[in-house]
This record gives sequence, structure tokens and C-alpha cells, in this order.
Amino acid sequence: MTVYVEVAVYFPRVVGTFHYHLPPHLEVQPGQLVEVPFGRENRPMQGVVLGFVTQPEVEATKPVTGIVDPEAVLTSQQIALARLMTRRWLCTLAEAIALMLPPGVARLTETEYRLTPEAPPTDEHLSPLERRLWRLLRERGPLRTAQLHRHLGRLPWERLAEKWVQRGWIATRAVLPAPRARPRTVRAVALAVTPEEMRAAWDHLGRPGSPARERRRAVLQLLLDRAPEPLEVGEVYAETGATAQDLRYLEERGLIRRLTQDTWRDPLAHVQEDLQPPPALTPRQQQVWEEVRHSLERALVQGQKVLPILLHGVTGSGKTEIYLRAAEYALRQKRQVLVLVPEIGLATLLVRRFLARFPGQVGVLHSGLTLGQRYDTWRRARRGEIPVLIGARSAVFAPLPRLGLIVVDESHAEAYANPEHGPYYHAREVARDYARLVGGVALLGSATPDVVSTYRAREGVYRLLVLPERVAGGRQRPTADSSAPLPHVQVVDMREMWKQGRGGPLSTPLLEALQDTLRRGEQALLFLNRRGTSTHVFCRDCGHVFQCPRCQVPLVFHQSRGRLMCHHCGYHRGWPRSCPVCQGKDVAGLGWGTESLEQELRRLFPQARIYRWDRDTASTQHEVDLLLEHFRRGQADILIGTQVLAKGLDLPQVTLVGIVLADIGLTLPDYRAAERTFQVLTQVVGRAGRGTRPGRAILQTYMPEHYAIRAAAAQDYETFYREELRHRARLGYPPFTRLVRLEYRALHEAQAREAAEALAQTLQRWLREADARATQIIGPVPCFFARRAGWYRWHIILRGPDPTRLLRDRRLPPGWRIQVDPVSLL
Repeated sequence: MTVYVEVAVYFPRVVGTFHYHLPPHLEVQPGQLVEVPFGRENRPMQGVVLGFVTQPEVEATKPVTGIVDPEAVLTSQQIALARLMTRRWLCTLAEAIALMLPPGVARLTETEYRLTPEAPPTDEHLSPLERRLWRLLRERGPLRTAQLHRHLGRLPWERLAEKWVQRGWIATRAVLPAPRARPRTVRAVALAVTPEEMRAAWDHLGRPGSPARERRRAVLQLLLDRAPEPLEVGEVYAETGATAQDLRYLEERGLIRRLTQDTWRDPLAHVQEDLQPPPALTPRQQQVWEEVRHSLERALVQGQKVLPILLHGVTGSGKTEIYLRAAEYALRQKRQVLVLVPEIGLATLLVRRFLARFPGQVGVLHSGLTLGQRYDTWRRARRGEIPVLIGARSAVFAPLPRLGLIVVDESHAEAYANPEHGPYYHAREVARDYARLVGGVALLGSATPDVVSTYRAREGVYRLLVLPERVAGGRQRPTADSSAPLPHVQVVDMREMWKQGRGGPLSTPLLEALQDTLRRGEQALLFLNRRGTSTHVFCRDCGHVFQCPRCQVPLVFHQSRGRLMCHHCGYHRGWPRSCPVCQGKDVAGLGWGTESLEQELRRLFPQARIYRWDRDTASTQHEVDLLLEHFRRGQADILIGTQVLAKGLDLPQVTLVGIVLADIGLTLPDYRAAERTFQVLTQVVGRAGRGTRPGRAILQTYMPEHYAIRAAAAQDYETFYREELRHRARLGYPPFTRLVRLEYRALHEAQAREAAEALAQTLQRWLREADARATQIIGPVPCFFARRAGWYRWHIILRGPDPTRLLRDRRLPPGWRIQVDPVSLL
């Protein structure tokens, strides 16, 4: 009897699933990664088996040709999640499944190009691009698409290759590259005899008294002590001083056996575990924990569906302790725990907290790991060998077969949205849906929840729990002390500073506060959300501003690199010798960044030890960990940083926070600009006074009357929420409507505009056909950042009760990117 399977082909642009038959020698299970022929040309492709079918949709099915991984790469819940994502985020099933496939194993089919005998024998009469392509293929031999992209970049070589195929100069074939990640194996040895047999051979291991005899005895004794576990050959050499000849001697006499075994590339293998007992809870924490425990009991013990929990706790209120106790409860029920963080740097901080409570039970997964580490962590998670997995956005797609709790820390963070690569999704929303599918609990924690989440909670969609007070003494408290005050915030109107003749980045109150902090031997954070030395470089003669030629935004001068740089696409150039408009020589920099702020502080406080934390000084996870560890140990007095300072740092010795310019981003034409500003300011202020000493903050602003600035200074979430809700109700923005953003990019502006105008007409027709009068079309217009990395950007916004209904079961023209409930309209 022929067995038929439904397969989702791993090719993101493919819509739908396909039916194949299994050859007699193959057996598969749902969730397994297989190889199949696809299309008229039978291109070899990977695909995921979704299930079995009794009657295929086509009469002549193609066979599954091979199995990529002997174990299932997706759980049944992940397959259900992928199907749900196609409705929620308007992506294809293949796009959703691609997010869940193991790193380095899933591979897309590529085209291989090679020159034929009919190709020109020389490059004498070829154009420059033709000459480059000809030489590459002549000198390097057959090359795949990705290899040619690396050599030829953005040049239009693919159109040229198509012409050469038609002429017969190039032949092509489809190839499926081998997996980039494989299990790591090591040589090992184990005892092959019983202890009695080993002792019988004890006196026959060489000449009496010889060094070889003693080494061989040491090997056998070591293997007996560690039995039945095999030992790596390298460890045996190190422990006994034995040689390869000694092992060969023992193997030939049947005393030991050699084998190859997998070894895990564990990024936490060398992390020291500082075990800590759980601290006593404050009365308010105890109340919240009882509510969380009740939800966990209903979901994990009684099998009931429960609402997601929104844990709104002010900075320093002890939310992490609630996470830890929730994880402990889930582990007692033999369920796995997933903890999401918005930034890789936060993963390390949280890992240490969890390792202190759950030694040997924690794994970490994020893009900062090597490919081998990610692959091994993924494999261990699939086998259920990682009880607690901590990771950034993409970790929400890890295969955890017994998942019971998902914690989303700093759930308001925009980093949870996936704006650029692959289908657009928001990891917080995916986590909520995933928890429901697995019968678990989603716990969303934040000191500044986004307005939509709070609105949902007050409408009964989420369960709202509040920690309104700080914990006295920080997280190291031994007892449930009384609450601690939030930092005192002083607002400085920088307009008045200008009137007094102070044009620098630091006001008099902030300078005095820094002097006082340094005198007391305490630490300070200075927040400025701009990198570099000068944020604009311009000609003083004609006013020309030097811009990125690919993004049309001002270039930022970085003195440490001696370069003008674009923070959007990475373009850079040297300091201009003259103005390209008027040929003037008087070129200067304007504006303050973290680099120039550091220079100013070193001038004002020459004895202070100053660290700077931005992408220029700490670009790798190791550098971030080292910087924070040194600062925590008191090896610096002042830490300057960008928005990374707002992401959940716990630095008990910091008593002063200075916000150098609070208004950055506040006037951007985006409906979330005020919310974004309030969140980052409140979070940064919350870094002060988290230890035993009270904290304070100096907030410098040119807009002290703005409601977001006033609410952040007062650390008054409720006032901000009411004011922001009033504005959004008046303008028709979420949570009172939903948005879908459609974006198109092209290398030529006219092409982008024409595509946007054509789609707008199609959308108008669909609106009339669906009689969707409550849905509006805004645009088409250029995006605020109208050009990025050379691509012109146009977008259309759909606004209404549920604009996704208009696009379901409809296909947009190629090149359009869909963002459902976008976090930004810029």
C-alpha cells in the first residue's frame, strides 16, 4: 500500500503544501526534514513532513527522495503554530516553518553556473561586467548563486547570466548544498572487560617497573573509576600521561574499546555557578506570586486554558524573582521553561540569575553564539534535555517538547519585532499564541508595558498583576524588607541653560550631581542615544550637510575611526577636504554623541574612570560581558551609553543617572514616538538606586512641557497611559484600530512609486468588493526614511478593525513586504 505525505517545501515564496509518496525503503514521521523533487525541473529541495494523507491531490505524485535528519525537526505544536502564523501575520506556511528549522541544517536550493565550450575563448570583446563573470567562471570553475553574489555584490549579473544561458554560453543545474552544521564528535575509550578480567591482566601489561606498564595500569584504573562512561582520548592522555601507542596496546589485547561519541558545544560550559538561596518575598510580591502560581496550577496541573499574564512592575520591584519561582513550579511539573529577552546582552545577565537557582539546567540560544553552539543547543532542546532555555527573539521557535511556561522579559521592547529578515512577526505575540497551543502560561513582564498590552489587560484579554513598589536593598536582600523609593528626578530645561550661556551637553545641575557622586565614591550612568563624535558634518560657507549617498541621511563623524559613517547602511568615508557644492574648505562637525560626550567628561573630570558602552566599544557578547563585569566590580566611576542602558540592567552601585538629551525621537512622525520616549526614559531612570543607597536622576530636555517627559520624570505610568490613550482615540490608532503596513523597495524611485500606486488601486477595488467601509487606505507615500542602502521605499497603511481580512487568501504582487500590527511606521 502506497503511503502519502503532506510536505511544506522549504522555499519561502512557495504558497501551499504538496503531496508526495514514500518509497518502500523510507519511513518518516510528522515534523521530519526530508528531500523532495519540486517543480517541472524536479529541483532538489528540502521540506517538512506535516502529516499523512489518504488521498493525494494529484494523480501522479513524486517520491520523497531522502531524509535529512533522522529525528523530527518540528514538534506537533510547532506545526500548529506555523499554521496559525500564516493567518496572524499573513505569511506563507513555508516562511513560518523556515523560522523554526535547525540552524545550519536547513538549506535552500541554489543554481550552479558553469561555462560551456560555446562560451567565448577569451574576454577580449566583453564588457567590464561580462569580463568579471567570465573570469570568475573560467578561473574558479562552477559557482553557485551565493558564491557569485559574494564576488559580484549588487551588480546585475543574474540578468547577464540569463542571457548567456539563452546563448548557450552557460549551463545551469539545481544543487542542494550540504548542511553547514553537523554534530561534533570526539574519539573516546571505554573499559571492555570486567574488573576481574582487568585485574587478571594487571601483571601482564609490560616489563615490570617499566614506565609503559605504569601508564597502561593508570589508563585501566581511570576507566574503571569512571565506568561505565567513556572518556575522551584527550582527557585520558592528560590524566595518565599515556600515549597513542599505549592505547593501541590495550586495545589489541581486548582490554579497552575505542568509540566515537557526540560532544556538546555548550556556551555555558565554563560559566561559574554562584548558587544563591531564594530571597524572602515582600507582601506585595507574595500576593502576585500566589496569583501566578494559581494560573500555573490551573494550566499545568488541571489542564485548563488560562489568560496570558501581564506583570506590570516598576523598575527594581522584583519581577525576576517572580519569573524564577514560576520556572521552579513548571520544572516540578516536568515541564520546560522558555525565557525571552529583547537583547543578547540581557540574556547573559538573566542566565546568571537562573543558573544560581537552577544549576546545570539552563541553556542559552541567540545569534551571538557560533553556528555549532546554536545547532547543539537546538538539538538538546529538541531532545528535552534543556529544562530552562533563555534566548533572544528567535528562541521562541526552539523545539521544546514539554514546554509549559514562556516568560517574556521587557515585553514592551521593539526588539521583539522582526522588521527586516523573513516574515514580519512579534515574538511577544507569538509567545502568547504558542503558550495557548501547548497548554501553558505566558508571563509578560515590563516596567513600562506598551499601551496596547495594558489596554488588553484592562479589557480582560490579559490578566493584569501589578508590583507598584521597589524592593528595599535590591535583589540581595535576606528578608522581606519594606519598599524602597523610586529615584528622585530633577528636570532641567536646557533652553534656560542656553540663555545662561551654557551651550555644552551637561547642565550645571548635572555637573554638580556628578561631582557629588564621584566625591562619595558612587557610580553614575549617562544616557545619550546617539553614537559618534558629531551627529552632523556641514560646510560653514554654504550650509551643505554631508549625507549618505545611499540613505540620504546625515553622516555621523566618529573621531576614533577618523570616518564619517551612516548608521543605517554602514557606508563610510574620510573627513571631507572641501565642500562638493561651493568648494569651501571650512567643514565642521555639529552635535553631540557618546564619543564626544566621553571626551568632554574626561576633560571635566580627569581623575574619573570612564567607560563607554555602544556598538563601537562593545560589539561582541564577550566585550559586553567584560565591560559590565568590570563596572559592577567598581573598576569605573561613570558609564556612558546609548539605549542599551535602558534594558533591564541591575547595577546596585549606581546612584545617579543623567539623561543628556531626553527629546531624541520624540518629534518623529510615528504614532508610537511619545510611548517610545516615555518607556526609554522611565527605564533609564530606573537604573538608579537599585542597591542600598537612594538614587536620583537628572533629565535634560528642550521640551519639559511634553506629557511624555512630565510622566517619565514623575515615573507616573498611569498618567502617561491616560494621556496617550486619549491622543490615540482622537487619531484612530491602536488599540482602537489595527494597522497593516505594506512596504515596497526598488533601486529606482519611479519604480517604487508606480508599484505603490498600482497596489493602492487594487486595494481600493478589494475594499469595494468586500464592502469593508471601516477600513481605510493611507497612502501610498514615501516612507519617512525614504531611502535605505540605495533602495527607495514607499508604503501603504491599512487601518481598521481588522485590515488583515482584506488580504487573507489574496496574493500581493512580488516585492511587497507585509507588517501586521507594526511597531513603527517610519
